[in-house]
Amino acid sequence: MTSAVNHFTYGLLTPLLAYVMSCIGSMLGLRLTAQAHASRGGSRVRWLLGAAISIGGTGIWVMHFIAMMGFEVEGTQIKYDVWLTVASAVVAIVVVGTGLLLVSYGGGRVPALLGGGLLTGLGVASMHYLGMYAMNMSAHVSYDRITVAVSVAIAVVAATVALWFTLRVKKPVWITLAALVMGVAVSGMHYTGMYAMHVTIDAEPGMVGGADALDFLVPLMTVISLITLTMLLMVILSPSEEELHEDAELVAKLELRRRTTQQQQLVYPAPAMPVPQPRRQAMQSRRR
Repeated sequence: MTSAVNHFTYGLLTPLLAYVMSCIGSMLGLRLTAQAHASRGGSRVRWLLGAAISIGGTGIWVMHFIAMMGFEVEGTQIKYDVWLTVASAVVAIVVVGTGLLLVSYGGGRVPALLGGGLLTGLGVASMHYLGMYAMNMSAHVSYDRITVAVSVAIAVVAATVALWFTLRVKKPVWITLAALVMGVAVSGMHYTGMYAMHVTIDAEPGMVGGADALDFLVPLMTVISLITLTMLLMVILSPSEEELHEDAELVAKLELRRRTTQQQQLVYPAPAMPVPQPRRQAMQSRRR
């Protein structure tokens, strides 16, 4: 028995909300990577970790499961395997973080960008299908291989472009436009992968194990979203890359002025102070 699959149970609410969350996560991630490029040492790694959580956690994983809230299969209940769902979130964050580290410490070289894009894209596609595999239904699920290949290709291209954005995009207006493009790419990859799914309801539906979406997914997505908002506040309160650059220039100018003053004092020493007249006469009287 072939099921009636509906990807838009609540109309445009879930795809629009998923797209907005993807844009927010991508925008914050790009802002954090800009902050990372203006930092050094452990601070840089922490900013990149925050970017991985923002892009991988909110921009990709939260987007995926918000869209899944609108997915429905007529004739069977849908529940989620808890551990596989959590694992999919970890995969998204880890692969994005790895890609950011490769590109950031690769000096913007093409091999590092392409390698990071390939690794991140394959990881994002793995996260997507792992999240779909986490669904428990009284049905048989199969996939169209060509459509799956297209979705993976979209993921790799989108990941490469996103990593390129992290290297080139600095100003807020360009970060916003780049985030809008990334949101389209992530959403496009998601719905392409979902279109590859074919569901056949079991002749004798049985009990479906797992957790309900409202009882499990909503609290988990809320936690990740709160972490994202916390990092957003950190970014707002932290100096921007331009401000850090201006501060560095000011410190450099002050240091140059100090060194110049010291060099002038060594070349042109201050003249000896003249001895006051009464004191000079007293000194001469003592000599006599």
